[in-house]
Amino acid sequence: MATATPASCFFSRGTFKPSSSSRRSSLPVRQLASRNAVAFRTRSRVSCGGGSLSSVTPISYEFSDGSSDMELRLQLGGIDISGPRDIHVDANNTSLTIQLKHSGSLMTLMETHSLFDRIKSAETIWYLDDDQLVINLKKQDPELKWPDIVESWESLTAGSMQLLRGTSIYIVGDSTEINQKVAKELAVGLGYTPLETKELLETFAKQTIDSWVLAEGHDAIAEAEGVLLESLSSHVRAVVATLGGQQGAARRADKWQHLYAGFTVWLSTTDATDEDSAKKEARRHVEDGSLGYANADVVVKLQGWDADYSKTVAQASLSALKRLVLSDRKLPDKKSLYIRLGCRGDWPNIKPPGWDPSTADDSITSPDTL
Repeated sequence: MATATPASCFFSRGTFKPSSSSRRSSLPVRQLASRNAVAFRTRSRVSCGGGSLSSVTPISYEFSDGSSDMELRLQLGGIDISGPRDIHVDANNTSLTIQLKHSGSLMTLMETHSLFDRIKSAETIWYLDDDQLVINLKKQDPELKWPDIVESWESLTAGSMQLLRGTSIYIVGDSTEINQKVAKELAVGLGYTPLETKELLETFAKQTIDSWVLAEGHDAIAEAEGVLLESLSSHVRAVVATLGGQQGAARRADKWQHLYAGFTVWLSTTDATDEDSAKKEARRHVEDGSLGYANADVVVKLQGWDADYSKTVAQASLSALKRLVLSDRKLPDKKSLYIRLGCRGDWPNIKPPGWDPSTADDSITSPDTL
């Protein structure tokens, strides 16, 4: 279970248009961001440790990633500046602020607290090139390809492919509807196959989940979904929306053997009114361990629900997954190994080949396979 300290980030739509070798964009007034393993969402915002990108007026920019070095070019055409002294560039780890003096006042050209990843701020340089302000940035992680300068839905969906490397995603939580809506957004964004255990089970049983529950009870549905999850565990590039409520297998701690095959996101509703309270609640649930959901890789806290915010919640989920994988680049390989060894339930401490869970000896340590 990945944890992180949540903080506020506000969402609105922006426009990003890629070119063949660089990314040319028009800065909206406020651009979305999120980066955490524990996120908190209200009806009008998501709080998840990110920030925003803002500009006084729409400013066009070009972004290109050249391995360890990146270049950001802002078009200054039409803005009257006397020279470099009028320009202020402040770069700090995951934030970037660009301002200039114009007509006696300070104009903010760009301000974001959510760069796509971390930079080496001390090595940032800038210069004027005709009517462009050129800023050279160095990455903390030269292996990570940046699709854009800021973290957004577009950059997350484009950049996550290199991190997830085909590993499937399972959406869990007490609301089947929420799980399905968010899973669909993620699948479309990532180009993954959308799967819904509710639909698959109803097709198999030729009856609705509700009628099945009335006939056989919650336990029967959970068992059936567990069998279905076993068959899905070998799938790659899929986003699976699981059942919510008492009939859901993911709610039960003893049904997670095959859910560990992918990255799991727990969408958890909350009565918390701020991100600090939501974070504490998430940690209590994890420490308590009574709900199977506590086994999830990341947690997104939701205050209320509106289907119109499905993409916003999907973005928070993807941002959290990005932070998780960047904290341990071996996770996709480890998930793949877990599947190849038969999803034996020994996650995250994978035991050697031949290990039998029915005669499990906890003194056996996992090999340094990866």
